[in-house]
Amino acid sequence: MTGPRVGRRSFVVGAGLLAGAPRVALAAPAKPRVVIATNHGAIVVELEAGKAPVTAANFLRYVDTHAYDGGSFFRASRDPGAPRDGVIVGAPNPRVRPFAPIAHESTTRTGLRHVTGTISLGRFAPGSATNNFFICASPEPYLDAHPGAPGDNLGYAAFGQVVEGMAVVRKILSLPTDGKTKFAEQRGEWLKPPVPILSMKRA
Repeated sequence: MTGPRVGRRSFVVGAGLLAGAPRVALAAPAKPRVVIATNHGAIVVELEAGKAPVTAANFLRYVDTHAYDGGSFFRASRDPGAPRDGVIVGAPNPRVRPFAPIAHESTTRTGLRHVTGTISLGRFAPGSATNNFFICASPEPYLDAHPGAPGDNLGYAAFGQVVEGMAVVRKILSLPTDGKTKFAEQRGEWLKPPVPILSMKRA
């Protein structure tokens, strides 16, 4: 696949002010949601900013600067023998200059996994990821980190989950993939035409 932090605010209250006060349960901070608008419908993703803070904040930085507006889903990688399974890969507007690469948050560190609906960040070597991302249309455990395996075993940085629009993900996965690519191992996976990302914004 081809591709920063959330702070916590604390309050200190005098003990005298707490005496006799009713107990109030503090709600956990809401997870950020992002709406990805395409010509096939919208995909809504919920980001695990607490578990994958670096990766989620990096993605939101691109969203907030409108880098993905005018981008596309350009690749649909279907699993061999299972055409309804696989991942779709998205990228920002080609005119956008990427921010600096970010540190890799592996699935062993975050506890997240590449299951149906997972959104994850593309990369080459660990620590090289910028803005290409992918969404799983099915469980793809080979994309998780596998410590002890030979070679690069750190997997990809999962950082959220689709909460609406899985039908759109599966539709994009099913589209024609006879587009041209310079990557031999990706032939037969590039969408023709690519699916435009009309806009991407926080929900």
